[in-house]
Amino acid sequence: MHAKPLLLLAGVGLLSTWTTAPRVGAEEPTRAQTAPPEVPQRVTLKGPYIRAAYNREGYVILGFRFANASIDEAWMILDVGLALLDGVPDYSLNREGLSLTTPDGQTIPLASISEYRKANLRAMENRALIYAQADSIDYFPRNAFRACQVRFFSREDDPGFARAGFARDRLDLSDQLGCQGRLYFEVPGGIAYGNYWLNVKFEKSTVRVPFRILTKEEDELLNKNFGEIKKQVDGAFKKKK
Repeated sequence: MHAKPLLLLAGVGLLSTWTTAPRVGAEEPTRAQTAPPEVPQRVTLKGPYIRAAYNREGYVILGFRFANASIDEAWMILDVGLALLDGVPDYSLNREGLSLTTPDGQTIPLASISEYRKANLRAMENRALIYAQADSIDYFPRNAFRACQVRFFSREDDPGFARAGFARDRLDLSDQLGCQGRLYFEVPGGIAYGNYWLNVKFEKSTVRVPFRILTKEEDELLNKNFGEIKKQVDGAFKKKK
């Protein structure tokens, strides 16, 4: 491989998303305050379109293959897994604790149930299922051995809708649960190329998962050189430990 390692990283933005991440709610991009010094955060790559980020409190894994193929769409659909680290007390994550930061520095809240239903995203969700089959986000800390569902959204025609609490405004987490589901964000102006961050506010800290919506050229570069890029990113965060 003739390309210099740092050029590869710059080409797909994998480290630049980390070092230039804006604060949650910031109007302008700024130097990252990724986590308090006492709660260092790390990022790992599980696949070309799978990112995991964690600190000493919470763990988040993100699948964004479909989002990467949804340029100009008004809605971004993300596959997500959430867990607490071993020994962390139970915590109820409210939907207000989830947000998306866009390349232009906007921070977008998780969609409400009514916004989601009004948007009628069934056709888009069916397409997303095809993309999701290519990736598994079933990567959790060893302590999170019990499965659970992230249920922030449901349609009125979903099976079991009549059951109380089918769609919830909170997710009850424990250090034994590994919860998976989908998140929906309505993106003003539509999905654009560039660096994004999924922000998950746990009780004492916020985990930010950096990911990039890639151009065709960046996408080809990432897939061609993923093994080398993963090695570089893992090495970079080991040095910061």
